[in-house]
Amino acid sequence: MAATLALRLPVVRFLSCSLFVAFCLFAVRSYAASSNANAQRTDIANIDLPAMPAGGDAIVQYKRACGLLFDGHAVPDYGSALRLLRSSASLHFAPAEFLLGYLYEHGRGVAVDYGKAAEYYRVAAQGGDAGAENNLGGMYEYGRGMAKDVNAAFKWFSAAAQHGNAMGQYNLGTFYQLGYATPVDLERAAQWFRTAADQGLAVAQANLAICYFKGRGEPVDYALAAHWSQLAAEQGLPHAAMNYAYLCEHGMGVARDELAAYVWYSRALAGGDKSGAGHVKALARHLSKAQKEQAESQLAAMARKPVGAGMTAAEGDVTLLENP
Repeated sequence: MAATLALRLPVVRFLSCSLFVAFCLFAVRSYAASSNANAQRTDIANIDLPAMPAGGDAIVQYKRACGLLFDGHAVPDYGSALRLLRSSASLHFAPAEFLLGYLYEHGRGVAVDYGKAAEYYRVAAQGGDAGAENNLGGMYEYGRGMAKDVNAAFKWFSAAAQHGNAMGQYNLGTFYQLGYATPVDLERAAQWFRTAADQGLAVAQANLAICYFKGRGEPVDYALAAHWSQLAAEQGLPHAAMNYAYLCEHGMGVARDELAAYVWYSRALAGGDKSGAGHVKALARHLSKAQKEQAESQLAAMARKPVGAGMTAAEGDVTLLENP
């Protein structure tokens, strides 16, 4: 393996906003969540209201709370949602406990309180809630609301992965990849990345692509590296767009295509990954006026879709570029 192609995994321990919305869809399949889930209502921020009197149906209360938080046509009503969630949680409904933990962790309608977040996550995790298992693992890994304990983090990531949580599967794969609380096992890491990638998790798709590019736990296969990089890039992950552009530029796993490389490098730049800026300039000199116009048209269409935030990591490099 060339020293210039160092591997880096983005460390994403917690269920993200978009995955959190997906979790709500999984918990209550009849409810349609919105991409505007995290709009903050400042007039009720940091208000810690008591629960409604116990009683009623916990699932109905939870669904009503989700409607108040994730209706894309209205500003989130955190105050009413918190009342409903506390009432639902008092009836031991794990998804409501998980959601309360998430709100306390991220300061949505309440002050950030890692201790309360961890408490709610723990109760929900003990009830078998996969999202809570994953997020509790993250709290243990970073020592938020509790003492740092990577062994406990590994335990809860394992539980979340076994229960089908895509982020838990990705996190467990990362632990196996890096040897956190367990011996390094590249084959298991790749297996868990694939399991999460099959569920559509972009960061897992991007890292599975690197496994195939590097031969880490999987045989080297540039075609599969290109396949998974493209899927992650199409979800707006900047470093995946950068990697797919690199493969297109050099014809590795896909037909050599400088126009496609130019488009995907540019897309990565728009998402905040600047490592391919020189490649964009170099490729631009090789494109005709008509190709540049075609590229701009494609980029304009892509711009109408959200660009994923750049994910930075604490270990290594996420790019396939040589000497970026």
